[in-house]
Amino acid sequence: MRSTWGRRLRGIVFFGLFASMLVASLGYWWVNAPLALNASLVDLSIEPGASPREVASAVANAGVSVQPQLLYGWFRVSGQARQIRAGSYELQGDVSPRTLLQKLVQGDEASRSVTLVEGWNFRQVRDALQRADNLRPDSAQMTEVQLMAQLGRPGVAPEGRFFPDTYTYSKGSSDLAVLQRALHAMDKRLAAAWDQRNPKLPLQSPDQALVLASIIEKETGRTRDQPQISAVFHNRLLLGMRLQTDPTVIYGLGPSFDGNLRKADLLADTPFNTYTRAGLPPTPIAMPGRQALAAAVHPASSKALYFVARGDGTSQFSETLDAHNRAVNQYQRGK
Repeated sequence: MRSTWGRRLRGIVFFGLFASMLVASLGYWWVNAPLALNASLVDLSIEPGASPREVASAVANAGVSVQPQLLYGWFRVSGQARQIRAGSYELQGDVSPRTLLQKLVQGDEASRSVTLVEGWNFRQVRDALQRADNLRPDSAQMTEVQLMAQLGRPGVAPEGRFFPDTYTYSKGSSDLAVLQRALHAMDKRLAAAWDQRNPKLPLQSPDQALVLASIIEKETGRTRDQPQISAVFHNRLLLGMRLQTDPTVIYGLGPSFDGNLRKADLLADTPFNTYTRAGLPPTPIAMPGRQALAAAVHPASSKALYFVARGDGTSQFSETLDAHNRAVNQYQRGK
């Protein structure tokens, strides 16, 4: 009798072990098997404060063929259920319960990017933000005054205040968040440049350095020439000469500029016309990049007062008006 019960007990134990191994094998297979998606790309949104059970339901409701209770059970068994982060996610390809949980725990959200280009004015920045993929246009209906107040800079003109760079963001982020990052990036770059400035410069403040850097940026994209162009403007400021730079005039004309700068435009007085007004214009005219900021506070050692474009992206610099006129005839008039 004892032998019979012993055999039965061993059988029960063996069956239990076999069943446990089978369940474990099936579980291992399931958590690593690809989940069926109802589309090539499934957008999944996890709201802040969602419980693991609600997350499992959100996954199924988003278009993933999975039993929410089974997925919730996996979240619990993994020990990482409470580490799931809220956010916007994209699911595609071979997503398994294991890789899904990893994505949710790591906060591997769907991201996009928008590039703000050196030399752009603020109108172009706003256009780029409006075209950006899945970026919430919270600033679209704001005036520039309202926008800067929202960013914590009331009374500050937005022109030139944002650093040109590529900014990544999560799907559904606010454009104000991108602008805030770009604003802080420019603050940091400008402060660093100002701290390293040549102490003999005629510039009185970081803001003046930013204005000059924006003019340098618009005058040439050739970084090698930027310190030389900076020297011309510094030399003119020291002598009390007007800067006489076309980009400031064009900026003052605004959207009405048709691409053809006329003599009448050079004579039409605006706050940005450096042919009719001495000194720097009241605000930057574009977003300067890192090299232009550096050039504004570290001009080349030069006595040049003039420069003209050679037509190949470089510039010819001259110390006298006669030499400049000859350069204009050679490079602009073909004489």
